[in-house]
Amino acid sequence: PSHLIRADLIGWRRAMPPRKATSSASLWLSSNPSKRWTEVFFLVYSPFWILWALCVLVPLELYEYCGDWGYMLIGTSAALPCVILPWFFETKADKEKPWHQRYWVKANVWIAIFSYIGNYFWTHYFYRVLGASYTFKSFRLNDVPICLYLMTHAYFCFYHALSNVLLRRMRNAFGESHALLRNTMMGLVVVALSVATAYGETLSIAHFPYYTFVDRSRMYTVGSLFYAIYFFVSFPMFFRIDEYPRVRKWSLVDCVWDSLAAGMLVTILLDLWRISVGGIVDQAGQGLPWI
Repeated sequence: PSHLIRADLIGWRRAMPPRKATSSASLWLSSNPSKRWTEVFFLVYSPFWILWALCVLVPLELYEYCGDWGYMLIGTSAALPCVILPWFFETKADKEKPWHQRYWVKANVWIAIFSYIGNYFWTHYFYRVLGASYTFKSFRLNDVPICLYLMTHAYFCFYHALSNVLLRRMRNAFGESHALLRNTMMGLVVVALSVATAYGETLSIAHFPYYTFVDRSRMYTVGSLFYAIYFFVSFPMFFRIDEYPRVRKWSLVDCVWDSLAAGMLVTILLDLWRISVGGIVDQAGQGLPWI
């Protein structure tokens, strides 16, 4: 709705603090205590399970002992703390709010919807357009391992908390600059971070032998850019949630609609790539990959 877009733009301008009055902490962290706590929590918690997966699970080949339930346990152990731990360690500001007004609830709901769409629909673009496949035995939903729905949620909590912090730092660094320059610099951050995130994940998961590519070298280049489309959309859209609470208050329903809108936009962009740029492998059939 147009009034919500205007609220975001007004909040963007009002959130520009005078440089001398801005502390070093607030250059990076949100002025909203609920949002600040959630971002810090995601950033502190995520390295524990990521390092465990990359430095223990994969190098020691423990995945060889995982069956259907083993992979489900791995996915659940990564994603569930993002939802459970905030109940026990939430900030004082959140304790005074109804559960549905707490930022960590909104963030988890937004990311859960976005990551579900990504796995259920967009993974098939990876199958058909990029020639990727998952060959390990696991429970599946729409031919995508269910454990990956859970792992994606955990990954995306980390990615989007990090992008929030970096986007805020860039916004504050150019707080006294012309809006065009400020928005351009933030756009460059979105592009650079999206590509770096996509490439980093593609590179790290390549060490897992049951995620295979038809053309590995092009998957690192073309495939990473294709994957980055997710974040071109999601990073700036997710950043807006509760960033300017005095101008616009986000409800849980707002977050649901916003995540669905982000999912639709990414779907459009991915399919435009499919019909215009094409894939790095010969595509079987001409219809939508997920039908």
